[in-house]
Amino acid sequence: MPRTARDVVFVDGVRTPFGKSGKGLYAETRADDMVVRVIRELLRRNPGLPPERVDEVAIAATTQIGDQGLTIGRSAAILAGLPKTVPGYAIDRMCAGALTAVTTSGAGIAFGAYDVVIAGGVEHMGRHPMGEGVDPNPRFLSEKLVDPSALVMGNTAENLHDRYPSITKERADAYAVRSQEKVAKAYADGHLQPDLVEMAVRSLERGYGLATEDEPPRPGTTMESLAGLKTPFRAHGNVTPGNAAGLNDGATGALLAAEDVAADLGLNAGMRLVDFSFAGVEPEVMGVGPVPATERLFERQGMSMDDIGLIEINEAFAVQVLAFLEHFGIADDDARVNPWGGAIALGHPLASSGVRLMMQLARQFAERPDVRYGLTTMCVGMGMGGTVLWENTNYEGGK
Repeated sequence: MPRTARDVVFVDGVRTPFGKSGKGLYAETRADDMVVRVIRELLRRNPGLPPERVDEVAIAATTQIGDQGLTIGRSAAILAGLPKTVPGYAIDRMCAGALTAVTTSGAGIAFGAYDVVIAGGVEHMGRHPMGEGVDPNPRFLSEKLVDPSALVMGNTAENLHDRYPSITKERADAYAVRSQEKVAKAYADGHLQPDLVEMAVRSLERGYGLATEDEPPRPGTTMESLAGLKTPFRAHGNVTPGNAAGLNDGATGALLAAEDVAADLGLNAGMRLVDFSFAGVEPEVMGVGPVPATERLFERQGMSMDDIGLIEINEAFAVQVLAFLEHFGIADDDARVNPWGGAIALGHPLASSGVRLMMQLARQFAERPDVRYGLTTMCVGMGMGGTVLWENTNYEGGK
């Protein structure tokens, strides 16, 4: 029987405030409890959606052990109070986990297998440091399948500086300062708060508290304050804690639906999923991954960067963003790129970050009916990139 693909829309997205790993906001808070909070908030904010109409819960985590294990999409769905008839699963594509949760479950909607899904991600890097429990096959190195630096993300960023000698430390620091400034302004203007859900946090010393805003931003960051930071991955290198995302904890979630189902249920349709693409690159320069992923998507769609009015790119490292911009001939301070700042300031809880990009893009689309198309894109550990193309459902003509 022939099938016709259905349009898929991003209905809503929420996230916990992001915390600093270690002794930060969520030091004594479980990762799965953060996902539960996000799922419950999505349901609360969309009362027109009967819980039993959720067809799938896809939750990503990079380190799927402990409180991030036990098929977290299913376990968090049960803990959140969804009917036990609602299935769920876990997904891992390192930093692009939540992004992949959206593309995978969204493709299921387009195919007709689902009507409504919840997709997101969580990472508690304080409880589960990147690489915990990992046992890389010795053939990776003994057979020289990858360079040893590929297994340390900071080293891959230094390698990218080598490949793009025009991207100096000063240029990376300048980008990082702008990210901090944009986040501070976005908070002051009230752009980020609507996507945050308050999260109860627990401490044996201080009792219970409430996380209401992101912990990582460093307002007031200057070029002078970044200049003296150490380069932990290479002596006299370029990558510092100031021009890279930190180690963070947090959870995100998105509600996706078939466009006709969203209309029937009275749900918002903030943006339409047009296409997505993933690509592989040499693992030792994983930060360049968004370039071929985006090129592949453009080739399929017959588009170019001139068609794109907004770009949300994950800021794992400043050099990775700058390499993307340089390749496509985009200025470092182009107004289309991360208008409200990015992960250098907000934080990057690995598998959760893809949905943060989407919810910020959806908010910007609502304010920019002159923009038709936008991208969410990110680099991925072990040498990959992922890009999603979105169409603004509020489009009234323009870019």
